[in-house]
Amino acid sequence: MPELQLLRPDHAPAVLAFERENRVYFVASVPDRGEEYFARFDQRHRGLLAEQGAGACYFHVLIGAQGEVLGRVNLVDVSDGGAELGYRIAERAAGRGIATAAVREVCGLAAGRYGLTTLRAATTLDNAASRAVLARAGFAVTGETQLCGRPRPDLTSQPRRLLHSGRRSRHRGPGGRGVGSARLTIALRRATSDRVPTSEIS
Repeated sequence: MPELQLLRPDHAPAVLAFERENRVYFVASVPDRGEEYFARFDQRHRGLLAEQGAGACYFHVLIGAQGEVLGRVNLVDVSDGGAELGYRIAERAAGRGIATAAVREVCGLAAGRYGLTTLRAATTLDNAASRAVLARAGFAVTGETQLCGRPRPDLTSQPRRLLHSGRRSRHRGPGGRGVGSARLTIALRRATSDRVPTSEIS
C-alpha cells in the first residue's frame, strides 16, 4: 500500500506530475484547475506549506513504491475543532481500496494527531464511487446543496455518532484543494469522540 506523508517542499515535482497526468481524469468529476494552477504551481506549493505551518490546513500525499504521488488527502479550513476533508486519487490507483484506506487514515490523524472532533466533506450526487468511499470511512449524509452560488434545498439528516474521527470550503472550485465539487452535492459529516486515534485513513 502507498505511504501517507504530510506534504513537504520536496514533494513538489511528484505532486505536479500527479496533477498533470490525471488532469483529464479528474475533470470528469471535478472542475478543472485551470492553466494558472500549473503556471504558478511552485508559488502555490509554497503557499500551501505556509498554511500548513500555521495550522490552518493539513495536506497529505500518498507515495507509491517509486516515489510517485498516487493520491492527495487534505484537511482544509481547520477551525473550532473541525475541518473539511477532500481527496483525489490517480486513475491508475482507482478501484483498489486506496481511497478508502487513505481517507480512514487521515480521519485517524485528524482525531489523534491534530485534535479535531468533526470533519466535513462533499461530493456530487452522481459520483457514486466518492460517496461510497466517504460512507465506508464513516461519513453520514447531513443534507443536499448546490455549490457555485446556486440555490440549495434544505434537506438534512442527523449525523451518526462514531468511535473515531471524522463548511462548505472556501477552497472549492477550479484550482481548489478539496474535493472540488461544483454541482448538486451531498454534504457529509463525521462526528467523532475526542482524540481517539485509529489505524484507518478520505
